[in-house]
Amino acid sequence: MRVMSYVFMALAVMCFAVPAFAQGGGTSNPVNWVALSAGFSMAIASAGCGIGQGRATAAATEALARNPSARPGISFALILGLALIESLALYTLAIIIVKVK
Repeated sequence: MRVMSYVFMALAVMCFAVPAFAQGGGTSNPVNWVALSAGFSMAIASAGCGIGQGRATAAATEALARNPSARPGISFALILGLALIESLALYTLAIIIVKVK
């Protein structure tokens, strides 16, 4: 619970820091914020996909250990689930490519 209060305090501080970025004049080295945020979003999507695929594989392995005769159904559901999870990362990559170009 204490960690969440720190997270919300940090978010409140970031909300008040937004007007500082409103002054756009006189910078000699502009930063491409779209490309930078695209990299962060791809990292977050890849991390989510990795966690999801790991949990799905662990659950399928446990299900196979408990009931080996259900192998065809479990394998089909696992492969379909992994394909849908991986599509999240591919869709994120496609959106990033379209947005950055």
